[in-house]
Amino acid sequence: MSEPSQTLDGWFCLHDLRKMDWAAWRRVPDEERRSIVQEFVDMVNTWKAVEEEETGSYALYTVVGHKADFIMVNLRDSMNDLDRIEQEFNKLRIADYTTQTYSYVSVVEQGNYTPPKDGSDPLDNPNMRARVYPVLPKWNHICFYPMDKKREGEDNWYSLPLEERVELMKAHGKTGRKYAGEIKQIISGSTGLDDWEWGVTLFAHDALQFKKLIYEMRFDEVSARYGKFGAFYVGNLLEPDQAQLFFDM
Repeated sequence: MSEPSQTLDGWFCLHDLRKMDWAAWRRVPDEERRSIVQEFVDMVNTWKAVEEEETGSYALYTVVGHKADFIMVNLRDSMNDLDRIEQEFNKLRIADYTTQTYSYVSVVEQGNYTPPKDGSDPLDNPNMRARVYPVLPKWNHICFYPMDKKREGEDNWYSLPLEERVELMKAHGKTGRKYAGEIKQIISGSTGLDDWEWGVTLFAHDALQFKKLIYEMRFDEVSARYGKFGAFYVGNLLEPDQAQLFFDM
């Protein structure tokens, strides 16, 4: 039996994608619409406060295309916290005009993790802590997609020896490091939590970098032979103070 790799796990993560019922929204009087949006902005500002206290993080982006209109990403200490956030949104008046088109539950992880040999706490290392308790960047664009590793005949990732998987991931990571400064990547594990095994969330100032990175990575053996990808969601930064303009009719 192939040996499982260890992970270092951090904050739980919820990706919540919503589509607006624009026809119903247009029928809401202007003043009431502004009040409803302000209620939503007030909630987002509580997320900002949590981020400033370093007890979580958030991202708010529009989504381009038919799959959704906006995406809310929240990182928190527990699944209970994520549930509370989701229910708080559902109790807002704006929720009456949205449909949840997709959601994804996971936990931020550091893969292929090797515990320190001296028994020290890995979270005492600031770099390691920042990887599993990240502050989500408020860059211009987001790209999110779920993925699996294949378990198909000879292309079974989980039948490979641990040492071989580590070496393959090193080569895969080498490609990613070429885009340091251009793309910020958050990997979250979802085995046992959602339908896929990982969620990948990318942030960039230039959306074209998503295409360049993901295309180049397709030529790594990890992706070319063992990768299986779900739907892609891409969009643009939505600052809270821009929300009135975004929802304005």
